[in-house]
This record gives sequence, C-alpha cells and structure tokens, in this order.
Amino acid sequence: MGLQGSRREALAVAALCAAWYAVSSASNVLGKLVLTDFPFPMTVTMAQLLAIVLLSAPAFGAAGVRRETDFPRAYYWRTLVPLAFAKFLTTVCSQVSIWKVPISYAHTVKATTPLWTAALARLLFGERQPRAVQAALLLIAAGVGVASATELHFDALGLGAALAAAALLSLQHLYSKRVMRDTGVHHLRLLQALGRLALLLFLPLWAWSDGAALLGAAPAGGWARVGALLAGDGALAWLQAVLAFSVLSRVSPLAYAVASAAKRAAVVGASLLLLRNPASPLNVAGMALAAGGVLAYNRAKLRARERPALPV
Repeated sequence: MGLQGSRREALAVAALCAAWYAVSSASNVLGKLVLTDFPFPMTVTMAQLLAIVLLSAPAFGAAGVRRETDFPRAYYWRTLVPLAFAKFLTTVCSQVSIWKVPISYAHTVKATTPLWTAALARLLFGERQPRAVQAALLLIAAGVGVASATELHFDALGLGAALAAAALLSLQHLYSKRVMRDTGVHHLRLLQALGRLALLLFLPLWAWSDGAALLGAAPAGGWARVGALLAGDGALAWLQAVLAFSVLSRVSPLAYAVASAAKRAAVVGASLLLLRNPASPLNVAGMALAAGGVLAYNRAKLRARERPALPV
C-alpha cells in the first residue's frame, strides 16, 4: 500500500472510530432513558437482537458483504450455540448494569475486560502475561475499586451485572477470533448469525419472563413512546456492533483495544454531560485510574509483542 493509500486507510479508521464513539454514546444514553421508563432489561435485550436480525440481511446484502459460511453441524452446536448464549447474556448484563447504576460507573467497571481476558487466556490456553501487563491489570482493579467505594448510587446487582458483562465480553472476543480464523467467516456475517441464533434460543425465555408482566405494564409516556425508544435503541445497538466489527477488521487487535478504551472514556464523558449524574472527585479519580490502567495494559502488550524472542 502506497503513502496515499495508507493515509486514506488511516482517515477511514479515524472516521469509523468517531462514528463508533458517537453511536455508542447515543446508544448508552438512549438505553438509560428506555430502562428508566420501561424497566424490562430482558425485553430491551430482545429488541436489540431483533434489530440485528431485521437490519443485517438487507444492509449487508446492499453493501455486498459476502454470503454466510456453511458451518458443520457439530461445529455449529459446539461453538456457535455457546457463543450465541454468551452474546445474549452479555447484552442482558449490560442492560441491567446501565439500568441499576449510572452509565459512567457501569463503563468504568467494564474497563476490567483486559483483566478478564488475561485470566481466561491463562485458564483456557495457558497463556502467561509479562510483569508489566500484570501491573497494569492491578492498576485497573485498583481504579475500579476506588470508583466502587465512592460511587454515590452504588448497587450490588448493577456492579455484578457490569462485571459479568466484562467477563462474558472477554470470552466472546477470545472465541469469536478463533471462529473467524478457523472458518474464514466474514465478521459481519458472524455477528448476524450469532444475533439470529441468540434470538431464536431465548425467545421462549423472554416470553416466560416478561410476557405476562408486559400485558399489565403501563409505561410512563405510553406504549407509542416506549415502542419508538425500543426501535431507536435496537437500531443504535446494531449500528454500534457493525462499526465495532468494521474497526476490528481494519486494525490489529491491540489497536482495537486502544480504540475501545478511548470509546469507554467517550461514553463516560457523554453520560456525565448529558445525564448529569453526580460524581465525587474520588469517584472521578477512580474512573481515571481505571482508564490509565487500560492504557498502560495496551502499552505493555505492545512492548511485549515487539520484544524479540530469546534464542533457545
């Protein structure tokens, strides 16, 4: 790729990241508004999965995204079904976290994703992390601890849901990358397949958990307002996922991790500005400490990859 091509690619990545940050911030703020008027996180989750199913096929077809990969039946059940299960649980936990606690705190807790990734990689694949990476992970944990101890609207369920979302997201990243490497499936088609499978698997569970409750629900502002908010939230969640996968397809996983850390900072800033959630100085310091830990983690990982292997 020539210099001109490299510049165009860099501009494309920058534009995608800017759009990703804006859409993610809008999606989280709108999600908080939806759950304030309509406290049914399972239904919000199902609306997001339905948006993936309804919007992906025509959008990807119009964009010329190559057709889906035919997975062997055994591989489908052994790998894709657990991934769809993890996707559904991640989305539910994310909705519960932003319902129960401020968005800024929920995303600070989700900054523990690198910690979960390192722990799962060690447990599942036997990977060891350099000392600099381990120190950065401790910094992230310390920042989340300070933010939790000083959070004005602390809620145990919200904290647990945010931690579960971070752990499940790490598990998804590890196995989704393996699926793309092993099968050659297009990343957006994988998103579509997982969303469709998660919707089909958990439609009965949603009907059992929220079906009867929705019949007697009387949301503030009426069903027309709630329906519009759910549709907007689903569309934004789908677009956010598409932009995230598009960024991942153009950069290295490490660069994606840096971009994702910057995205969380943008979401925290947008939520504090638009929703005006109160935050103490120590709470903000904890958020900054966690964000600094994520940046230190990314830098340590980069140095570890650049370090030449020692001769045997």
